[in-house]
Amino acid sequence: MSKHGTIRRYTLIIEKLRRNQYPSFDEIKRHLFDVGFEISNRTIQRDIEQIRYEFSIEIMYDRFKNGYYIDYENSINIESFFKFLEIVNTAELLAESLSESKDALKHILFENQGNLQGLEHLKTLLQAIKEKRLISFSHYNFSTEKTKHFTIAPYLLREYQDRWYIVGFNKKLKDVRVFGIDRITDLKIKDKIFNPDKNIDAINLFENIIGVRYSDAKAEKVILSFTHTQGKYIKSLPMHSSQRVLIDNDDELRIELEIIPNYEFMQKVLMHNHSVKILEPKWLVKDIKEMLKQTLDNYNR
Repeated sequence: MSKHGTIRRYTLIIEKLRRNQYPSFDEIKRHLFDVGFEISNRTIQRDIEQIRYEFSIEIMYDRFKNGYYIDYENSINIESFFKFLEIVNTAELLAESLSESKDALKHILFENQGNLQGLEHLKTLLQAIKEKRLISFSHYNFSTEKTKHFTIAPYLLREYQDRWYIVGFNKKLKDVRVFGIDRITDLKIKDKIFNPDKNIDAINLFENIIGVRYSDAKAEKVILSFTHTQGKYIKSLPMHSSQRVLIDNDDELRIELEIIPNYEFMQKVLMHNHSVKILEPKWLVKDIKEMLKQTLDNYNR
């Protein structure tokens, strides 16, 4: 069976585990059968083993409840795995539609945000991360409008709003830096192997932030109040994994986030315009007021 078919089975198994409490082996098999996968017990067992081996998602069996479950605590970067499944399955469905009809693209409209610059680097960067090899490249900085050469130990690929970034440690600067791959040129993988620093947990750097601008600041409670209508969108597409609903009625949706407020977060807040109000912390209320005042001044000139 094709790789797409295998990924589709992985998705169905994960869906069953997420939606049901401890489904049995037979229930998982029935779920696969209902959508057209007539496969053996051994194939299902192998799928579960491969999900664990290839993606570090721990699927465990509870003999007291006679069912399977996902061990979230011991699974590595599980949200990225779910996003990966979503991307692959969406691509497969679109590919099937296109193969059935050449006119299918006439009925699909993508958001046109650019020309996907830098995507050719993804495979090379991932290879360097897996092999723990240093990389060198030139990078253009939008703020300084200058191009500089860097050599880093790569730790992580990060996607945000259809842009990809490489996260790595720069020995010269003695710091972890984030580089947009759309601005990378002259990328080279070095022969030199690096030993990952145990004090650098690249994934956790982004745990309490929105976007790519992280800091060593401590996460704090941020409370936002949305209009009732806008709140429906916020519930369906949470701003952050820590999002918790405090009030949900006909007047407002009030949520709490546990984050480090940064530039990308402020952009998201301003995007909602008059449909949102920051309630806490007070320093953030003051900052957003100043930003809105500056915006108004731009129109009064």
